[in-house]
Amino acid sequence: MDNNVGRFLTRRAALSPHQDGLIDADTGRRFSFREWNLRSNRTANALTGLGIRPGDRVALLVMNSVEFAETFFAIAKLGAVCVPLNLRLTPAELAYILRDSGSQTLLFSAELAPVATALHGMEGGDAGTSVARWIGIGLEERPQWALSYEELQSAAPDAEPAIGAAEDDLLYIMYTSGTTGLPKGAVHTHNTATWGVLTIQATSDSRHGDRYLLSLPLFHVGALTPMTANVVGAVTNVVMRTFDPKRAWQLIQDERITIMLKVPAMLNFMLQVYDPATIKHPDLRFCWSGAAPLPVALIEAYAKIGIPVHQIYGLTETCGPACLITGDDALAKAGSTGPAFFHTEVRVVGEDGNDVAPGEFGEVAIRGKHIMKEYWRQPEATAQAIRDGWFFSGDGATIDEDGFLYIQDRIKDMIISGGENVYPAEVEGVLLQHPDIIDAAVIGQPSAKWGESGLAIVRRKDEALEAAAVLAFVSDKLARFKQPVAVEFVDEVPRNPSGKILKRVLREQFPGPAAE
Repeated sequence: MDNNVGRFLTRRAALSPHQDGLIDADTGRRFSFREWNLRSNRTANALTGLGIRPGDRVALLVMNSVEFAETFFAIAKLGAVCVPLNLRLTPAELAYILRDSGSQTLLFSAELAPVATALHGMEGGDAGTSVARWIGIGLEERPQWALSYEELQSAAPDAEPAIGAAEDDLLYIMYTSGTTGLPKGAVHTHNTATWGVLTIQATSDSRHGDRYLLSLPLFHVGALTPMTANVVGAVTNVVMRTFDPKRAWQLIQDERITIMLKVPAMLNFMLQVYDPATIKHPDLRFCWSGAAPLPVALIEAYAKIGIPVHQIYGLTETCGPACLITGDDALAKAGSTGPAFFHTEVRVVGEDGNDVAPGEFGEVAIRGKHIMKEYWRQPEATAQAIRDGWFFSGDGATIDEDGFLYIQDRIKDMIISGGENVYPAEVEGVLLQHPDIIDAAVIGQPSAKWGESGLAIVRRKDEALEAAAVLAFVSDKLARFKQPVAVEFVDEVPRNPSGKILKRVLREQFPGPAAE
């Protein structure tokens, strides 16, 4: 039988028909694996009825929900290509992704209706989109140009649709920010996604019957891959529409959560509202933490309340997995993100491409069948990132004698704020659009709240230009998580002879902490 990720849900529904498969924590809707699969089939058949065929790109501007989960598997069964959209991006940023991916169908949640309306109002060409079908989810008042998801689904049959893709056919394109300022689409196939699941299951301590609290956004690989792995592993997905630390603790208790994944900022927020007198977590075995380096103090704080935190390292381009630390190693080697996953190889290499000695700094390179196929329509970027089968991450690290990885710094200038990747080049490009800004640089500063926050360092033309005006200028041009939180004015932005900004000098000059 050819491998199709959509069929994972079909098979799990046959093997575990009555087990809780999907719980929407915000609406209280609960579906067994069988019910989830039947709903996914209806969605697939409805999309087929609209003319969607294998290879067509279908974009999701959708909150964490039953609808996202069932639509993802529906698209996979049909052989169409899912394009999950970051809900925090501006309409202009989303329009670029829609054009670049060639998405002609867009599903959007009611909360995102104003964004969809703005996108619909854009004209074609470089400013508009290629979207021809607009499908609204949960709309109380439906615009004339949009179809109703609920009406389409309820009118469609729940029979298994014809499988339209398998193996090395495309499954999804997930966009990541690029150092040039334009996002790149990481392309994953049914095979790469399958191997992402297999290496997770062979490495982690997830079990049949576990209950997983899914609170990262499903447009991120850190949620989409675990959700898929949970279907394969007969693990119940308890889905939060948006993250709330108090609500997360309540769900951990009420839904008997056994495992979860949180970024460090989430864990920090949860710790701040933790009350041992009222909050109980008897079933929670451990928590994974990813997307940003995990402070040792946070690991120790959770250990004191009886919750092991296992640091995970991965990227969109690796379908999630790269390294994972588990069990006693989480404390014994605190600060490490562990060795490579089971079906994964990890090296740390120097500028000459050879492995560095234990303890020496180098770039992380990753190899496995779960590495992305390519960057969408960017052969040069693909060739630069994937060499001889190894994906070069741009992350700097050391590795010890036991093969445990320690992320030290980023060779690229990426800032990680609240688990979101922010590339300074994109923000600098927007700042330089201001008529009174001559030069600009952006660095990350340590933030107790977000891990890192951006600082804009600006050389101004007019001394009357104030920080508030600079921040206001970028506020409608960048997603909120990309926006710097403070501005410093300088006489010169330091650069080397080739013109590159000396970020190291700026980090020494403005060490932080970030303005909160």
